[in-house]
Amino acid sequence: MTAALRNDVFLRACLRQRTEYTPVWLMRQAGRYLAEYRATRERAGSFMGLATSPAFATEVTLQPLERFALDAAILFSDILTVPDAMGLGLGFEAGEGPRFARPLRDEAAIRALQVPDMARLRYVFDAVASIRRALAGRVPLIGFAGSPWTLACYMVEGAGSDDYRHVKTMLYARPDLLHRILSINAQAVAAYLNAQIDAGAQAVMVFDSWGGVLAHDAFEPFSLAYTRAVVSQLKREREARAVPSIVFTKGGGPWLEAIAACGADVVGLDWTLPLAQARRRVDDRVALQGNLDPAVLFAPVDRVAAQARAVLDDFGAWARPDGRSGGHIFNLGHGISQHTPPDAVAALVEAVHQHSRRPA
Repeated sequence: MTAALRNDVFLRACLRQRTEYTPVWLMRQAGRYLAEYRATRERAGSFMGLATSPAFATEVTLQPLERFALDAAILFSDILTVPDAMGLGLGFEAGEGPRFARPLRDEAAIRALQVPDMARLRYVFDAVASIRRALAGRVPLIGFAGSPWTLACYMVEGAGSDDYRHVKTMLYARPDLLHRILSINAQAVAAYLNAQIDAGAQAVMVFDSWGGVLAHDAFEPFSLAYTRAVVSQLKREREARAVPSIVFTKGGGPWLEAIAACGADVVGLDWTLPLAQARRRVDDRVALQGNLDPAVLFAPVDRVAAQARAVLDDFGAWARPDGRSGGHIFNLGHGISQHTPPDAVAALVEAVHQHSRRPA
């Protein structure tokens, strides 16, 4: 039996229901900017040792909630767990980030690619269940996955990339092979997120981190079409309440209307698009998440608070004169930097809650 949820402001905002204030959580809120995270990672011995241990994953997921009055927790994991379960051999090199031992570069390997057995990802689902128990209803838990396109970038390049040469060469020279990868990824991501929901995730997010690197005419067929396929397969209810879905495409401003029509409840925005403009463009058909520049958190705390207030003011009032309502979840426009001072995060959360407080 799971504990009753005591703070559902985040979930209500996702569904564009009235809230007492604007909820706030941060992408990568459990991470290297916290000394306690660094200590736990050292005990775990490696990033994968941390990510594959439900106990360690639970510990680091809850760490930012002990410091800050955040309105949601997000599962501590990595978007590359799915291709790792496909047998690509994920490793993390010190100072270099993730790398696959067997990137997808030849037709035979791509034709052999299969949706992984979800049992290989049991450690993730066990972590979700463990985190839900540890939260004891304090705030909702967000599960997540990488988008089919973003996963394909890593799977073909073998690591992060500055120019996406291998995956873009495949896109233009052998689109049939890339579509094969994307189709498998979409099936895998949908199954993975649904398993997280079954384990206790109360909302799920799709990170299309590299959608913005695509050409204007390539985004729809190679990224959004497959994100849409994932969202269409997601479970919509668990524990007698809706399970909202969030889609975030970094650099996705040019395609905002199309992203908002993909079926997700919430669209995440980076810092390049004003919230007021985004809200007009989607006509409050979806909630919006974002969109403070993470670099603001390097400024003095009074400037952090002022910039937070500016983001809230840009979104504007919860309800419009015509009666249509909008939901806003405050977040950064991308993940928090490892160099962020924790005092700046505390100032940010306090400013968001104070400035957005609405009369009953």
